Amino acid sequence: MLYPDMFGRDPLFPKHSDFAVVFKDDMVGRGVMTYRSFTKGAVIARMAGHLVHDIRQHTLQFTPDTHLYDPYFSGFFLHSCSPNISLNMVNLLVVALKDIAANTFLYMDYAETEDVLFKQFPCSCGADCCRGWITGRKEMINGEITAPQYLSHLNQGPR
Repeated sequence: MLYPDMFGRDPLFPKHSDFAVVFKDDMVGRGVMTYRSFTKGAVIARMAGHLVHDIRQHTLQFTPDTHLYDPYFSGFFLHSCSPNISLNMVNLLVVALKDIAANTFLYMDYAETEDVLFKQFPCSCGADCCRGWITGRKEMINGEITAPQYLSHLNQGPR
């Protein structure tokens, strides 16, 4: 299991044989890779972690004042504006939104669970529906560069 024994032995907890938190690249850092395939609608795993009352990196929001701090698994899901997973924060389940091949990173949309992010940043997901800037669902862009400026910069290509 990826989770320490203090969280119990739920059979839906992610196993080392099925998942790993691995380095993807310098832009996004580490993410969760699945070593097995999943069909659309399949339950991928159950999440666990520590309940905290502040927003941190690697937290997922339950309520505006309660967050799940998971530095073992779900806290490392990468962002995409066209995600391949969805999180059920009531039952703590991760579900496949589409068929997922083995050796694929798991991507969620951070705005699905977060009102406000620990830190906003430019999006590099490359999806056709990319919003250009990653924020929580209730916050405005507050970065030093606006999403349209960032997208314009991306469209100019390398210099």
